Parts: sequence; structure tokens; C-alpha cells
Amino acid sequence: MQKVAIVGAGRVGETTAQFLAEQETAREVVLIDIREDAPQGVALDIAQTAPFFRFDTRVTGSNDPAAMAGAEVVVVTAGVPRKPGMSRSDVLDINVKVIDGIVDDILRHAPMPSSSW
Repeated sequence: MQKVAIVGAGRVGETTAQFLAEQETAREVVLIDIREDAPQGVALDIAQTAPFFRFDTRVTGSNDPAAMAGAEVVVVTAGVPRKPGMSRSDVLDINVKVIDGIVDDILRHAPMPSSSW
């Protein structure tokens, strides 16, 4: 596989990217997050483990959804965590909007080729 995009550079996204890089599942792993500098920092941390874990997967981070262009797989780990006073329905309502936006980005930047259907 050439490229995997992970939307959400929090704990789950970071762990997923580290695992994919160590296993050399793809030539490139890109982390995408709306938090400024977060995906870039996570990507740098993972890239710096390459000599120790002996992998050469390229790991990058971006705040721009266009960075997922060319990804064969998009993993979505993004979402808003439940905060005190929020019901599960409140979290669901917020995260449905988050996921809708991410799906729009995937369809725009990393659509599945029609030959794959």
C-alpha cells in the first residue's frame, strides 16, 4: 500500500499511525487534525522512533484535509470527547456533524476509484 491517511491526531490516531509505521503497512502515513501543529508534532515524534523500531515509512502531519489525496485507506479517529454535563446524545449530535465534514473531505480528496467498485 502506498498511503494511509488518519484523520484525528489524538491518542488513538497517534497509536494507529505508530503501529502502521512500525509494521510498514504503507509507504506513507499522514495524520490530519484541525488542531494547529498537533498532527505535525505527532508525526515528528513517530518519525523519530524509526531508527529504534527500524522502519522507513514516511510519517507526516497536516491541518489541511487535502493532505489525504492519494490515500488508499482513510482511518477516522476524530471526534469530540464527552465533557461533564453532556449526555451521550449531546456527544452524538456533535460527532455526527464532525463525521459528516470528514466524509465530505474524503469524497473530495481521496475518493475510491470507480474501478474498485
